[in-house]
Amino acid sequence: MDIKLIVVSKTDVPYIQAGIDEYVGRLRHYCNFEMLVVPALKGMGKASPDEVKEREGEQILKQLGKADSVVLLDEHGREYTSVGFAEMLQKQMNAGTRTLAFVIGGAYGFSPAVYAAATQKLSLSQLTFNHQMVRLFFLEQLYRAHTILRHEKYHNE
Repeated sequence: MDIKLIVVSKTDVPYIQAGIDEYVGRLRHYCNFEMLVVPALKGMGKASPDEVKEREGEQILKQLGKADSVVLLDEHGREYTSVGFAEMLQKQMNAGTRTLAFVIGGAYGFSPAVYAAATQKLSLSQLTFNHQMVRLFFLEQLYRAHTILRHEKYHNE
């Protein structure tokens, strides 16, 4: 199964980018993984949050394939334990999912069109994190899930 992570705007914090690079490298040992960055919108300083979500949503939808199974990282999504998340990944693999696309939106969340394209919503926590930190936290959990599925020494339970 291919996995892609779609994010809005680049990561501009060096220590977060270093962590992202570390886990992207680790993930490529387990799956065909790619991280796609939707460029930050220009000239939207006076735009309403709904306008920003619509424009970002258009760009996100362009990154999705017709057959992609889409999971939004959303504060109202389902929370998993690390083992539960690994089990969800295994179910996707068993179901024959060709591409699993995870999406991290911008500061205002997702447009209705992006919500409509999703098959699931996932929440990492009830806490709020900035979108750059979420990337790192999610990639670590994705890596952890793969090590759990392979019974490797990384996750202690």
